[in-house]
Amino acid sequence: MVHLSDSEAWKHFNSVHPHFSAESRNVRLGLCTDRCNLFGSFVAPYSYWPVILTIYNLSPGMCMRPEFMFLSTVIPGPSSPGWNIDVCLRPYIDELA
Repeated sequence: MVHLSDSEAWKHFNSVHPHFSAESRNVRLGLCTDRCNLFGSFVAPYSYWPVILTIYNLSPGMCMRPEFMFLSTVIPGPSSPGWNIDVCLRPYIDELA
């Protein structure tokens, strides 16, 4: 397994945005989310979606450690946000930009 900064997607991003990749102090962030059920019950009709922010500028051994992963938003709801997740994340992305 290699670090995410060696992936083809990041190499493409670096070629498209050379001004961003030229500055080593720019922060590379990753957003990830997954469904969680309250109290561990898979039959519960209610779920929530935590949105976790990770910093990929760190070394491979550090970027996935819990102290460098930040719970930034929780999307509550009776079901998955599906295609409407962009509506939930829009204020957060605007704040990061």
